[in-house]
Amino acid sequence: ISENQNAIILCKHQSAWETIALYAIFPPQVTVLKRELLWLPIWGWAAATLKPIALNRNNQLSALKKLIRDGKTRLNEGLWILIFPEGTRTKPGEPTKFNLGGCLLAEKSQHPIIPVAHNAGEFWPRYSFLKYPGTITVRIGPLIPSEGRKAVELNYEAEAWVEAAMKDIHLTNNP
Repeated sequence: ISENQNAIILCKHQSAWETIALYAIFPPQVTVLKRELLWLPIWGWAAATLKPIALNRNNQLSALKKLIRDGKTRLNEGLWILIFPEGTRTKPGEPTKFNLGGCLLAEKSQHPIIPVAHNAGEFWPRYSFLKYPGTITVRIGPLIPSEGRKAVELNYEAEAWVEAAMKDIHLTNNP
């Protein structure tokens, strides 16, 4: 991707680690998250300063419209958009379906997608305060162009790449 281009990052969501680490890996970005997270003392207040796209998931149509409207605005400002397409954290090895929102944003904005896979959930599991030693592996996929493509096709390609990378990461770290 060129230096002056931005993209939509579709990342596997397994832990809190990637919500922090991806800010160091990718250029200036905003995260799409459920608005209730902004209500959490300290963490939510800090997250609000990063101006995320906060969605009310109780009204899916309204949330989708907000994602596309605010997402296009932020992309036009030169920011990258980080989306966890599963909508919630999942256990390692647990297959899930990607929601279409991120790919609808890609279709409507004509911005490319970058899929990301990692195994952070093996070391910093969901619903656990405990962290386990190990090396987190991150795989950044190839740029997926969105021009002239439908969201369903983009979603299939991104999800297939992420799930294949997840299997490879697991096999590499657990021979």
